[in-house]
Amino acid sequence: MRVLLVEDDEMIGDSLRKGLRGEGFTVDWARDGRDAELALETTEYALVLLDLGLPRKDGLAVLRDWRQRGNAVPVLVLTARDAVPDRVKGLDSGADDYLVKPFDLTELLARMRALLRRQTGRARDLIEVGTLRLDPVAHRVEYRGQPVPLSAREFTLLHALLETPGAVLSREQLEDRLYGWGEEVESNAVEVHIHNLRRKLDPRVIRTVRGVGYRLGDAA
Repeated sequence: MRVLLVEDDEMIGDSLRKGLRGEGFTVDWARDGRDAELALETTEYALVLLDLGLPRKDGLAVLRDWRQRGNAVPVLVLTARDAVPDRVKGLDSGADDYLVKPFDLTELLARMRALLRRQTGRARDLIEVGTLRLDPVAHRVEYRGQPVPLSAREFTLLHALLETPGAVLSREQLEDRLYGWGEEVESNAVEVHIHNLRRKLDPRVIRTVRGVGYRLGDAA
């Protein structure tokens, strides 16, 4: 799941990016308001984590402009501005939630999951398709009632396929889910992960649509 992190503090940004990647998120990191605007104009995100005190353009101004243009991406504001009027201003400007620094990563993840559930209309995190069951919180996959150990990127790829079980996802779309800005994309990474998933689950769980991409198969 791809998220946009907008944070100008190098230490905080690097720590958050590493923590979120460790939880299976693909993270693009913008360090100022102008870059955040450009990122959202060119890339589709599941969620935005937005600092307010940004160079070049303030976070609140960025947020107001997004909402005025009709962009409904969920936005979780992360800021040291902890006064009640600041929180009210952030929410009234279009934020979906507000978290004051410093915060614990576990609370951030819980708030992110809540926003993503709301966005997708699900009451819980579990995704179930046929006999496949994926728990994004516990990073656990079960197939036909049995746990299946997966690497972080195998988990991310399977998560993408399960989110849209009827859709065919191209190699480029899957690479986009696996890699954030600045990460080197290995030429055959998607094929390798697909091969490993088929081996660990069932060869028929993921179907190749020749010339197009991959989708869940009938064995799911």
